[in-house]
Amino acid sequence: MNKKQIQTAVAGFFACCAVSVTFTNCADNLDSDKYFEDRKTLETVFTSRTQSEQWLAYAFSFMNNELADVISKGNGHYHCFADDMYYGDRDPQYGDNGEYRHTYNAFKLGEYDEETGYWAWEKAYKGIFQASVFIHNIDINEQMTPEERIDRKGQARFARAYYYWLLLRRYGPIPIMPDEGVDYTQNYEAISIPRSTYAECADYIAKEMEQAAQEIQYWKRDPMNMTRPTKGSCLATRALALLYAASPLANGQLKNGKHDPSVKDNVAHMLVNFDGKPLLSLDYDESKWARAAAAFRDIIECAGGYELYHAPFNAVATFDRDATIVPPADGNFSEKSWPYGWADIDPYLSDRQIFDGEVGMADNPELLFTRGYNMCDDINNSVTALVAHQLPSSLNGWNSHGMTQKMVDAYYMNDGTDVPGKDSEINGGDGSERIQGWTTARNFRQYPPLATNVSLQYANREPRFYASVSFNGSKWWDTNPSHTTSGTYQPIYYYRDSETGDGYTNSTRYLRTGIGVKKWVNPSDYRSDNGDYSHIQQKYETAIRYADILLMYAECLNELNSSYTVSSWDGSKTYTVERSVDEMKRGIQPVRIRAGLPDYTPEEYDNRDVLRDKIKRERMIELMGEGKRYYDLRRWMDAQVEESKIIYGCNVMMTRAQRDDFQKIVPVTSLPTTFSEKMYFWPIRHEELKRNYKLTQNPGWQYYD
Repeated sequence: MNKKQIQTAVAGFFACCAVSVTFTNCADNLDSDKYFEDRKTLETVFTSRTQSEQWLAYAFSFMNNELADVISKGNGHYHCFADDMYYGDRDPQYGDNGEYRHTYNAFKLGEYDEETGYWAWEKAYKGIFQASVFIHNIDINEQMTPEERIDRKGQARFARAYYYWLLLRRYGPIPIMPDEGVDYTQNYEAISIPRSTYAECADYIAKEMEQAAQEIQYWKRDPMNMTRPTKGSCLATRALALLYAASPLANGQLKNGKHDPSVKDNVAHMLVNFDGKPLLSLDYDESKWARAAAAFRDIIECAGGYELYHAPFNAVATFDRDATIVPPADGNFSEKSWPYGWADIDPYLSDRQIFDGEVGMADNPELLFTRGYNMCDDINNSVTALVAHQLPSSLNGWNSHGMTQKMVDAYYMNDGTDVPGKDSEINGGDGSERIQGWTTARNFRQYPPLATNVSLQYANREPRFYASVSFNGSKWWDTNPSHTTSGTYQPIYYYRDSETGDGYTNSTRYLRTGIGVKKWVNPSDYRSDNGDYSHIQQKYETAIRYADILLMYAECLNELNSSYTVSSWDGSKTYTVERSVDEMKRGIQPVRIRAGLPDYTPEEYDNRDVLRDKIKRERMIELMGEGKRYYDLRRWMDAQVEESKIIYGCNVMMTRAQRDDFQKIVPVTSLPTTFSEKMYFWPIRHEELKRNYKLTQNPGWQYYD
């Protein structure tokens, strides 16, 4: 490392005030002026326990805002909004040249530019550099024990590889810096490193995570260190990188396991290095699925003891909910206790409490990695902001994050069947019609947890539906002490003449589809006014959780035609990896059981194409709003179809007197959507292209001004 690099590293570290050892909160500001005056060196930093810990925290400090997984909108933070969710409170906004900027419509139409969200690239490479400096200097710290030094080195190695993972997922293949670190703010020849191929990037991340898992000393962290990565964090990220490398976009462009003429001469052929070398594989390799499956099995069989969070069954009603939703008997799961059935758990609360802050990080056994609470510099882009934008206007929320009808239709009925009329407007569905009729004062108790005057389209749905969907007439908890209704349920209606003002208004604060989102909302959440965030309970980010791991394991196995022998991550054993129904159930059944749903049929398990669609749908439901759907659609190469479908919703122009017309599903013209080849990967900023002459732009985006 040369003198300029050392100066940059030290300057960056000491210019960072308010970085904590646990990477999440502001504490113990550094006196930057004093340190600059004293001309501190790396040797000084890394012989001090305190300063070494602060440096490690600084290396993680870039892993926020647009590099977070669960985040609100704005400035390129769009990946929580695919074909499942939308937002509507930032239209129209225009840039200096009259173009759309930072709006949902510009995002969905691909009208954003190379300057939008560019901080993700810049911050990731800064984090990579700082982590590299730490890895190559921490061994001189004699104030730490050998075990502490190796653990901290593993944490830094995780951070470095995780930044690469976030870049790969967003931008596709990226340059891999030399191990000792290169200051990415330098120009031209110093950092003229070409992009590695997708496979090379994934292999690098996997190998680094294997080494980090060897170095990190813990499978679990104590409550004060929950945001520090564990061995499980490393193995999970390793598996994710291998899965993406096995998926159609990066693995021969196969669609649903078959060659698809529509993908000829597409992004794989256009995305090349500066020397013309393809960066995405043009040849299909099934063994990549087997390698990814083995990586997920490493997590399932590891010593970390990961399992799905589940709340015990409790039929007693409390202020924040009715008596629990009991799924109908299926003759199988309904008769067994957890983990083999749902007889003794509450599927509704099991889903809701993962996200509403009721269960702390240390008490959530399915959390493999999190950045913690409000991991953003700007409160408006944090998980707290998600809640503020989901709360109804009558609770002083922004009332602007909504759900598409496609997402509503994805949820199952409580017996595991499709809702009548599912996707009928998009593609004709199965020929069934949507349910007509409404709950009344006499019959509404037959349809828990519905209130009166609610469409029967929302009756008898699976528990996850009621935990996440705010349909017309959905009950919200009012805990605002200034309200006369405080401490009670309040049905929220989205009619144009809604008495509470939650329906259509001549402003940006209304739900374009008449369907809201409850995921992440706690019963105690409220706002006293538009600027109040203090009464929203803090929620931690679920960057990687075990339900995701289980479903991806089943996905990998389903794609296999042959049997493979694959070594475990540490070489201690080998796996026989093949399309085994019993092994696929190992990934699918826990998720279905916790959701209170019956298992798939033997016929569905036996049919590869049917099961593929089932797994995709399960992911869409289970991971809604967690920033996964956006990338799933791209790695599957489904985005060109799914993201181009017209968005449907309720007819929000109708009044309460026209309630039947309100529930007639119509196109939402204010939410246009399309998809083009360039939207597979995010554009690289012009300044980065100018700085590195071997760096090529992603297909479809402009090279220079």
